[in-house]
Amino acid sequence: MPTRIVVLGAGPGGYVAAIRAAQLGADVTVIERDNVGGTCLNWGCIPSKIMKTTAEMLEHMNRASEFGIQSSVDIRLDMHRLAARKKQVIQVQRDGILKLLKHNGVNYLYGDAKITGVGSLSVTLDNGESAHVSWDKLIIAAGSRPRTFENFPYDGEKIISSNDALYLEDIPESMLILGGGVIGCEFASIFSALGCKVTLVEALSRLLPLPSVDGDCSKILQREMKKRKIKYYLEQTTTAAERTDSGIRVTIYPFTPGNEKPAREIKPETIEAEKMLICIGRQPNTSGIGLEGLGVAMDQKGWILADESLETNVPGVYAIGDVLGPSKIMLAHVASTEGIIAAENAMGVSRKMDYGCVPGAIFTIPEVANVGLTESQATEQGFDVRSDTVLFRTLGKAQVIGEIAGQAKIVSTTGHGKIVGVHIIGPHAADLIAEGTLAVKMGTTVSELAETIHAHPTLSEIMLETSFRALDRGLHS
Repeated sequence: MPTRIVVLGAGPGGYVAAIRAAQLGADVTVIERDNVGGTCLNWGCIPSKIMKTTAEMLEHMNRASEFGIQSSVDIRLDMHRLAARKKQVIQVQRDGILKLLKHNGVNYLYGDAKITGVGSLSVTLDNGESAHVSWDKLIIAAGSRPRTFENFPYDGEKIISSNDALYLEDIPESMLILGGGVIGCEFASIFSALGCKVTLVEALSRLLPLPSVDGDCSKILQREMKKRKIKYYLEQTTTAAERTDSGIRVTIYPFTPGNEKPAREIKPETIEAEKMLICIGRQPNTSGIGLEGLGVAMDQKGWILADESLETNVPGVYAIGDVLGPSKIMLAHVASTEGIIAAENAMGVSRKMDYGCVPGAIFTIPEVANVGLTESQATEQGFDVRSDTVLFRTLGKAQVIGEIAGQAKIVSTTGHGKIVGVHIIGPHAADLIAEGTLAVKMGTTVSELAETIHAHPTLSEIMLETSFRALDRGLHS
């Protein structure tokens, strides 16, 4: 009898885990209470990139004269058509996932699942009927949702979540975004390009205050946001929002964690906007599915604890994706990799998840991408390193497409020249980081990268020129 594997959740981790388990001969059932694709397809990666594509296209059209194109057409945003395209693209992706599941013989159930004991669970189906499902191995891929705040209750109108922001019927005249992390900065770029006056408030000392994001990338992004008239406040926060007839009003104060003294004196300031978008953290979808009864260990916030094999403290029960929380890496491509590893381990293979070489892609304007260590992280870990940087403006292709802002940085060990980190901000950084990821994964040296011929004229030449720079023989920089 084949191993019976049940996967809770059909997001980028869950559906991939299901397919891999089926490929290995398991009898697989996936249970999903919403649409397939999870947050990524329905509330994150895909709809936000659809909006970003439109925003960038609008910007390009408004710059048409720079490229020798004269037009008397009034270029305007059509939110109804944008919404229709978003719906169409997402549906195509959903249909594709369902076809993949069917092709691989995966049983798909649409409904709410609850674990009723070891090896069993019940499902309340969409039609109101109940079903009993037995399992030998369980993979939890229930995902996460925007974090809620008592002081900022979402109403979908004036105070909105990232989910709400993706499905607005109109672009507001002004928006205050609370949180200058990945989601906040991406939305700031998108809504600003679509014609909204954006104000961003971040409690820490820089935008994108993630350990994995190079400090120079944050500085360049902040400079580019100023050029786009995106106003941002650093080391400041707010504790309440007052609803007004026209929107919301907040007063921002210096952010002082614990008893720390503010780095600089900041006077309170009042900000008014049509909408307030909260982009501060997420929370797990782990309540109400029976994990407590099964004895699955979780931390105080409800994130599931799992080992390097993605197995929880309960034998045969695995967890992947966002339910593992920020102590891991909450990205769609990480969830997919975790799904493959969990499925293989559930089928008797012995694999461990390696978080040391995960590419990060941040779809701001310009994009930010990273892999491996920053210079400070490398130094803290005992590496003797150097950092070498090349500006995009030195590339012919960047000049051709009119996107010259940004740079690439390679962090490499002195002497041997092993590449331990790559950090890019600029056009198509999220695509370019793939080469850096392979370099870090394979232990490539800057000499080996410099000996690799890159096509001309391309943006990928930024990696070639940076490797030359790391050898102290830059050609164009």
